[in-house]
Amino acid sequence: MDSQIEHMLALKVMRLTRPTLTNFENLIFSERSDLPHLESEESNYLPKSNFLLLPQSFGNIYLGETFSSYICVHNCVTHAVSSVSVKCDLQSNNSRVSIPIHANRTIPTTLNQDETLDDVIHYEVKEIGTHILVCEVNYVSPGGLPLSFRKFFKFQVLKPLDVQTKFYNAETDEVILEATIQNITANVICLERVELEPSDSYTSTSLNTTTDGNSVFCSINKLQPQNSCQFLYCIKPIPSIANDLKTLKMAMNIGKLDIVWRSSNLAERGRLQTSQLQRSSIEFGDLRLSIIEANSISEISKPFIFNCRITNTSTRSMELNLNFNIKQKHCNLYTGSSEQNLGLIEPDKFKDFRLTIFPIRLGIVSVGDLQISDVFMKRIYEFEDILQVFVVKDLNEAYDLQKFVKFHDIPVSQARQSA
Repeated sequence: MDSQIEHMLALKVMRLTRPTLTNFENLIFSERSDLPHLESEESNYLPKSNFLLLPQSFGNIYLGETFSSYICVHNCVTHAVSSVSVKCDLQSNNSRVSIPIHANRTIPTTLNQDETLDDVIHYEVKEIGTHILVCEVNYVSPGGLPLSFRKFFKFQVLKPLDVQTKFYNAETDEVILEATIQNITANVICLERVELEPSDSYTSTSLNTTTDGNSVFCSINKLQPQNSCQFLYCIKPIPSIANDLKTLKMAMNIGKLDIVWRSSNLAERGRLQTSQLQRSSIEFGDLRLSIIEANSISEISKPFIFNCRITNTSTRSMELNLNFNIKQKHCNLYTGSSEQNLGLIEPDKFKDFRLTIFPIRLGIVSVGDLQISDVFMKRIYEFEDILQVFVVKDLNEAYDLQKFVKFHDIPVSQARQSA
């Protein structure tokens, strides 16, 4: 259509957002007659304070916030206009999304003189950069001529948070995720929720709470501009994945971080979800040792039994012998069979075995000094600090001692002398 045609309908678009707070540097004076309820002679002015300021333009919006806008079509002529409909699209650098409008009304419709067709649209922005709201109005003139016109409204979507992640692979199947979240806005924000949504191959445990379930952060996790905060998560593969070495090596997707925050602008809500986080590649070497069953507390002068699993992660078959009594330590006394023949283990297969130690010292005892030799290749593989156990005099008193240590946050040795 010719852009110079004067249309019968008027389109008004207004972004809906909370007002901002602005500070007036100067005092605002008034006449006493303007404030009749104030009787004091010194009350002829209002002290400087915070005032609400309505937005003057479309402005900017942060990624993860919800873009809301009021769309209004008004009949400016004296006669009815039929077949009126409105279409809204949000266009970015990479996509064009159609936003639902007038879902609860019969469209198209007829507008009489001074009647309006209006609605409020909502859309959670998911891309950074320039966005253009395209509003198209279609109608039929009284003479039966189909007419249409469009208006464009441009705004910027900015990045509110910078998220950096690091992965730490443990000797077991566990992965520790460290997520650093930095506020890169110009205002203070409050992190309302930061959670890891694991993929189907993993389970996640948050390490951001104390033993009593409270957050390690303040009740209101406030971030100043350019400040950052670290979150930790322990990630474990599900049993079906952990027991299949080939599948475990290919299960790289850990999950997504889901972040909800509130801005300082009257608690404007924003939500940000990262793409799939991927763990680093797993390198086991030729052999992989894992503890599949063990207690965390043992009683002194009694045998402590734990179950282990050795997995052949090489590409060849291995005939393995185990020696658990190579370097005798005075803090432990090993009992049972100190030497075992684990037999032939094919590639990607495992063998379970049981070991027994006899602790003779109280406190934290580190179990190590395990050697496994490959008979064919004449190679020796050493494993140190494979397990730690808390040795006590009496198991019935162990629970009270643990509570004492956690409450006072002191070493176990000192706790034993104080308890």
